[in-house]
Amino acid sequence: MNIAHRGASSYAPENTFAAYDKALAMGVNQIELDVHFTSDDHLIVIHDDTVDRTTNGSGPVAEHTLAELRTLDAGSWFGLQYAGERIRTLGEVLEHYKGRHHFHIEIKARDVPGLATRTIDMVRGYGLTDDVTITSFWKPWVDESRAYAPEISTGWLVPLGPGSQWDDSIMDQALESGFTQVCPRADIVTPEIVKMLHDKGFVVRCHGIFNEDLMRHAVECGVDGMTINFPDKLVELLETNRG
Repeated sequence: MNIAHRGASSYAPENTFAAYDKALAMGVNQIELDVHFTSDDHLIVIHDDTVDRTTNGSGPVAEHTLAELRTLDAGSWFGLQYAGERIRTLGEVLEHYKGRHHFHIEIKARDVPGLATRTIDMVRGYGLTDDVTITSFWKPWVDESRAYAPEISTGWLVPLGPGSQWDDSIMDQALESGFTQVCPRADIVTPEIVKMLHDKGFVVRCHGIFNEDLMRHAVECGVDGMTINFPDKLVELLETNRG
């Protein structure tokens, strides 16, 4: 699985139509995206808790209404050619790309009642349960998703914290919860970890692919996929390996 991380985010502003379109142009039909609530309970697609880094606005996402967020420029920070790119609602993204992308939706903010279930309700409403994987670093979101929508794939992003290492209890917890995927950081994955997870029936999808060396390392370890900011490089590597 070649999953464009927040879209092809090395080449276009993350979590925008421009980045998702860029992935499609590269022949990549899977995207990762992040969801938060607005102050008036709309689901929007943005990574950070605040709008400061990726727009011309400031302040916490959760303190803005959808109408206020729609006025922000979400592209100029990346490049002037992307001026006017907008923050999108989850519904807009699902509607625009259904049938063209598989959506790996990361549930972000913790302790926000209803964020996972509302996301799933929307996915069901668009008839996309087979085209979505729900992921999170925060295990309670993945547990909630698994319990509420057993028909939707789930992935737990692990391990947690800077410098944290693999622990076999991660696998045991994921087994108990019935998750579809275990998603380790690329820098700690090994062929042994991948085989162990495969033997237990998990799909292994890496995150934290910060450079091409980590991309190659993950492929050599035998993972099933990865989120990556430069999916074109993974396309090239896989084509070379097949050749």
